Amino acid sequence: MTSPDLVVVSHLRWSWVWQRPQHLVSRLARRRASGGARTFFVEEPLPTDVPGPRLRTEQVDGVTRIWLEIPGSPDEDPSPNFDDPRARGYADLLAGLLARLGRPAAPDVWLYTPMGLDLARRLTPGRVVYDVMDDLASFLKAPKGLILRQQRLLAMADLVFTGGRSLHRAVTAQRRDGVHLFRSGVEAGHYAAARELRRPRTTHVAGYVGVFDERIDLPLVADLAARLPDWTVRIVGPIFKIDKACAPTAPNIEYAGMMSYEDLPAAMAGFDVALMPFALNEATRSISPTKTLEYLAAGLPVVSTRVPDVVADFASVVHLADDGAQFAAACRQVAEHDCAMRDERVAPLLARQEWDAIAHAMTRLLDAGAGAGRRAGEATA
Repeated sequence: MTSPDLVVVSHLRWSWVWQRPQHLVSRLARRRASGGARTFFVEEPLPTDVPGPRLRTEQVDGVTRIWLEIPGSPDEDPSPNFDDPRARGYADLLAGLLARLGRPAAPDVWLYTPMGLDLARRLTPGRVVYDVMDDLASFLKAPKGLILRQQRLLAMADLVFTGGRSLHRAVTAQRRDGVHLFRSGVEAGHYAAARELRRPRTTHVAGYVGVFDERIDLPLVADLAARLPDWTVRIVGPIFKIDKACAPTAPNIEYAGMMSYEDLPAAMAGFDVALMPFALNEATRSISPTKTLEYLAAGLPVVSTRVPDVVADFASVVHLADDGAQFAAACRQVAEHDCAMRDERVAPLLARQEWDAIAHAMTRLLDAGAGAGRRAGEATA
């Protein structure tokens, strides 16, 4: 039997930092393709130098990227939402494109943002999945209407997945049935390459990989660098949603910029210690950082602030610290320790949290039979 097409609606761009959506959707796409189905990854509108809305597509990594170019400047407005007035008609353009491609009726629609709810409804989906990877309402510049749309999406979705303990508690407070916890995973073999690439160095490096945004404790990073003048503090990833002028600067702080997923093991091979200097605020209250397992798979000791999910899931393998002084002391301590005992504790976590296993378990739940009944019931309530 031919699998239904899959339409993924995301607030993250496929070509940006390789995160939970790319890991899962690339695996789902391979599985669907074996059954003759296609996978479409629909992104938020992109402001660019165009006179009017223009739908664009690209074939990459086994999926069809789709996005709507709208008049504007990406420098001034880097991330408009699906409900941006300039994107009016996006849903109709998308439905028309899929129809021209011979799309079978009732595709599965998989959402990462509630702001794509109206677009998803326009596609007349067969099954709806909401994968809650972040508490988007707590992020800087969260769009108006997000909370109401999330409530509606939680009510209509056939299946809801959550990316961490804290998120799961928050979601199950709003919906009890059909909600499944799937902590973010790791492609352990990919990051294990860092162990082979690592070479002796004369100076130590404490490194961070990921988006550098409002979730980072900027004063802590600055204090850490000041307390480790003989170390390099290296930031790998894009600076986003904060003024670059606010990012800490010092002779021993390096900003390496964004790197491809393929290059991350080599970047981590250049670290002695991996950092998770998250601020403890509304934006981090429910995060479950994917990078925790990635760092550990790369054979790195990890120093983190007390993010609730990190404390709950990784306290036995991650060094917890509260400020720049404690971070600096922990970095010096763990850089000199043998990693054999840590690796012994980490191995079961890596085996349990492989992305392949997570994608397979999600697919089994979807194929087990959640249908449109919940949405039909909701519509008549």
